[in-house]
Amino acid sequence: MKITKFKEDITSEIADKFKNSIAIDTEATGLQIPERDKLSLIQICDENGNVFIIQPNKKNFNAPNLVSVLENNSILKIGHFLRFDKNALEYFLRCKIKNIFDTKIASKIVRTYTDSHGLKNLVQEFCNKSLDKRQGSSDWNKDLDKLSDKQLEYAANDVIYLHKIKKELETMLIRENRMEIFKSCLNFLDTRVQLDQSGFKFDIFEH
Repeated sequence: MKITKFKEDITSEIADKFKNSIAIDTEATGLQIPERDKLSLIQICDENGNVFIIQPNKKNFNAPNLVSVLENNSILKIGHFLRFDKNALEYFLRCKIKNIFDTKIASKIVRTYTDSHGLKNLVQEFCNKSLDKRQGSSDWNKDLDKLSDKQLEYAANDVIYLHKIKKELETMLIRENRMEIFKSCLNFLDTRVQLDQSGFKFDIFEH
């Protein structure tokens, strides 16, 4: 696994290399975004398994090269529980992420034989790998150069398997004739993020 680290933003040369799809994930100081916690890291994995870890500028979160990729409608962005990552990226980077595939939503729609839809479960089933999630509760706001190898490996593991998982789930969605409802859920995700940012984090459809 090759990990390349960037502070503040990726280079324009790296941005231009992303063509068809990327896997994305984020780390933050906590789960209460944006009212309390802040975006700490952005992880990207290309189709060849190269991982790029970006630590944004905490003062202005200015990252035009990264934003150009996130807003590029011709590049598919694959993520797991994009409700969180989309919220964090759009709020702090002041962008609008286009063309997404959420593996958690896909799993819940098509893997109805189980209640286990975490990334660890999907990696185990589709990639036959066991993820170590112990580094999840870490101080991700440390300087990028001071993050341990185990922290960097944890962050990278959240993206390196997503292309494979997406391919498997997409096959299942087509087979079970559930692609259209999946796409409808993705379209609603913009509204779900807007509700989160407005303080409506509960399920408004509940009785």
